[in-house]
Amino acid sequence: MPVSEGVLPRQDIRRLIREGHILAETEIPDSSLQPASLDLRLGAKAYRLRCSFLPGTRAVSDKLREYQMGEVDLTGGAVLEQNRPYLIPLQEMLRLPSNIRGRANPRSSTGRVDVFTRVITEYGQHFDEIPAGYVGDLYLEVVPLSFTVKVRTGLTLNQLRFMLGTSRLDDQALKAIHEAEPLIFPGPTVDPGEHAWVADGLFLTVDLSGQGRRRFVGYRAKKSTALLDLERRGFYKIDEFWERVYPHAGRLILEPNEFYLLVSRERVRIPSTLAAEMAAYDPTSGELRTHYAGFFDPGFGVVEADEPPGTHAVLEVRAHDVSFALEHGQRLCKLTFETMLVEPEEIYGAGLGSRYQRQYLALGRQFKQDKSAHLEGVPELLLFRDPMPLESDSDGWPEFDVPPLQLASRD
Repeated sequence: MPVSEGVLPRQDIRRLIREGHILAETEIPDSSLQPASLDLRLGAKAYRLRCSFLPGTRAVSDKLREYQMGEVDLTGGAVLEQNRPYLIPLQEMLRLPSNIRGRANPRSSTGRVDVFTRVITEYGQHFDEIPAGYVGDLYLEVVPLSFTVKVRTGLTLNQLRFMLGTSRLDDQALKAIHEAEPLIFPGPTVDPGEHAWVADGLFLTVDLSGQGRRRFVGYRAKKSTALLDLERRGFYKIDEFWERVYPHAGRLILEPNEFYLLVSRERVRIPSTLAAEMAAYDPTSGELRTHYAGFFDPGFGVVEADEPPGTHAVLEVRAHDVSFALEHGQRLCKLTFETMLVEPEEIYGAGLGSRYQRQYLALGRQFKQDKSAHLEGVPELLLFRDPMPLESDSDGWPEFDVPPLQLASRD
C-alpha cells in the first residue's frame, strides 16, 4: 500500500527526469536508475585540490578559486593520485520540487576499493545532503585512499536517493515489520539462541571465525600497488592489490590507517517496501570507522526459495591512530531502514544486473573472483552463487529452511 512519506522508487525518479527536475548534459540512461536511487556520472574534468572544503555561504566556483591546483581532463581517462582530493562536477543537475530532498552515498564498488567520495551542493553546509527544493549543480569530492585510480567521464561512483517527508523507521516499527517480513537471518557462525540487537537501527556483527575458508577472514589493501582502472571488470588479480588476513583465536588486530574488507555473520534481507542504509558505527572510542558505502536497495537478499535466505554484508573497515582489537561476533555496523513511497517496479537482483545479490566476502567488480572466499563443501553448481548451507539432505544438497533471528533491544 502506498504511503504518504518515503523513499522514491525508480519509476518516480524517472518521472522527475521526465518533468525536468533532474537534468543532465547528456541523456540519463535507464541503467543509471536503481530500485531506490540514481547513479551520478562524472563530468568532463576534475579539479585537483589542496584541501577539502564546504561551500557554506559561497558558491563552489568561488571556493575553487582559492583551493584548486589545476584541472584534469577526464574525457580520455585520467589518473587520480592516492591521498589527493579532487572535485569533479557531475553531469546531473537538480531542480527539485519544494517537498523532495536527497541524500548521497558511494556505490558499493566505490567503497570496496577505498575511494572516499561525497557530494557537494552550491552553498552547501553538509556533505551528501541535498536540501528540499534544491536548484543547482552537483559536485563530487573524490579521494583515492588505498590505490591510485583511473577514471573517465561518465563513470558512476555515487548514488543519490530522493525522499519525501520523514520515513525512517523506529525500533518498534522495525520489530513489527520483521515479524511479518524477516529482515535478518543467521549465518553459519551464529550460535543457536542468539538474537539480533536493535538500538536506533539493526546491528550486524563481524565474522572472524575463519570457518571453512582456509582460516582467512578478510582482505587488507596492499601498499604501492599498480594503477587501478575503475572501469575494468573482472580484470585484476587479487594478490596484486590485496592480502588475506587471518584471525588468531577469533581476534584480528587492525593496524592504524590500513583498509580492510570483512564480512557480517548475519544475512540481511531488504523487502521491496523498504530501503536501508549502513551507518558507520563508532564504539565511543572514535578509533574505528566502518562502511563507507551505505545504500541497500529494496530486494537485496531476496533470493530464490532453494537458496539460503538473505545476503551477507561486506564491511569496509579502517582503524585510526592506534591498533584496534576486533573480536569475532563484535558489533561493527548498523542498518537503518526507511519506508518506500511505493514499491519499485524492479527490485535489486539479476534483472538489474546487480552483482552482490549472493555475495559472501566479495571484492569490487574490478577483480577476478576468489574461490577460496567461499565456504568449503558447497556443490560446484552453486559455487559462485555463494550459498551458505547450514545442513544437507541425504543427497548432499543443502536445506535452506532457516528461521530468522529474533530481534531484541538493550538499553
